[in-house]
Amino acid sequence: MGVQRFWVSTLVILLTYLSAISNALPRPQARQALVTIPSIPNGHWIDTWAAMPQLTEYTNLPPPPYNNTANQFYNSTIRQTLHMSTGAEQIRIRISNAFGLTDLPITAMTVALPFNGSSGVSAIQPSTVQTVTFSGGNPGITIPNGALAVSDPLNFPVQPLSTISVTLYLAAGQNGTAITSHPGSRATSWFTMGNQVGATNLTGPLLNSTAHWYFLSAVEAWSPPDYRTWAIIGDSITDGRGSDTDQNNRWPDLVYARMAASNSSALTSISFINQAAGGNRILHDGLGPSVLSRLERDVLSHPAIRWVMIFEGVNDIGTADPTASNQTMLYDALISGYIQIARRVHAMGIPLFGATITPFSAPGYNKTAQSYSDPLREQTRQKVNDFIRNSGTFDAVLDFDAVLRNQSFPSQLADALQSGDYLHPNEAGYHRVAETFDLSLFERFEGGVGGFL
Repeated sequence: MGVQRFWVSTLVILLTYLSAISNALPRPQARQALVTIPSIPNGHWIDTWAAMPQLTEYTNLPPPPYNNTANQFYNSTIRQTLHMSTGAEQIRIRISNAFGLTDLPITAMTVALPFNGSSGVSAIQPSTVQTVTFSGGNPGITIPNGALAVSDPLNFPVQPLSTISVTLYLAAGQNGTAITSHPGSRATSWFTMGNQVGATNLTGPLLNSTAHWYFLSAVEAWSPPDYRTWAIIGDSITDGRGSDTDQNNRWPDLVYARMAASNSSALTSISFINQAAGGNRILHDGLGPSVLSRLERDVLSHPAIRWVMIFEGVNDIGTADPTASNQTMLYDALISGYIQIARRVHAMGIPLFGATITPFSAPGYNKTAQSYSDPLREQTRQKVNDFIRNSGTFDAVLDFDAVLRNQSFPSQLADALQSGDYLHPNEAGYHRVAETFDLSLFERFEGGVGGFL
């Protein structure tokens, strides 16, 4: 009898132990029903948000303990907010491993509306959480180095100019230090340890944040057949340096707010993607690949692009040595680069808008106040702007130089419109650009252009 009681007691302890282990282990996610019926039968996918993928510089890697020399984001949850342009009933999300040298294993992912609809918050509206799946219902995906992944479609309604919250969990992290990100997010992203993709608010003693986006490269919206996209190529001025974190007040955001508020269906049926990055150049790689090398990836390969705009060149001029011979060579190469971009865009029947390069000199060409300051560089800027305005290479010209310059000192930004570094506009400057932007260009070039030149 004592032996029997011993074995019964042992069995109870064993079953209790196994039950505890079972409850501690992660349970498999319930398989989410696949969305196979489009909300618009004759619709198509367009980008309602995108960010230019970049190789993450060492200083822009995540903070410890999410970063070590062997691995990034081990056992980590990342929550990021993204500001949409057009609305839609159905979306899907792109994840990029363009610059990773190793596989990027995404273990789990959700999408939700953020608390109060705000950018940069770690809390979400719990009733809106949906699991994001891949390749026919899989809860995760491993993305090979250099590749990207597109999620399964989701019935996830978004409104124009609304914000969504996307949460990733990487159980194993990504090996190495080469990861893909967009450092100039102007939006706060949050990290914590463990799988918290469904949490209403991220918690934990190691909770941290930074103003960068990681891995996310686009949100696509299933849209009516007449919806099209405006793609903008640019540098830090278009990426929003000098604007406010979590306020979505870069100049393209402000232009799009005007479009969305209009009563014109020709404007409200347009989405936009901001494919700009701080330090970017037309001719040579810098912070991210050059425009000449990234044009296909960041613009022409995206769906339903109807208009392309370029506002770039300041970093080409500002990083070229300020000697007459170097500036002459830079000018010739830059003009050739603009023409090459126009050829490639026009070959797709797409119009190309060009913006003049805005002033970047400090008073007295003070290099301490602004390192780009130099009279020879200013001469190059003026020559380049003359080409942009008068060569006919661009189908339309946005004269941002005229909008932002100091009328008494044309080599400088207007005092009230610059952020303090004499290169980047401030919020008032970005508002000035948006207020003067000619919205009639979209209807004027709706039909595209010829592709011979």
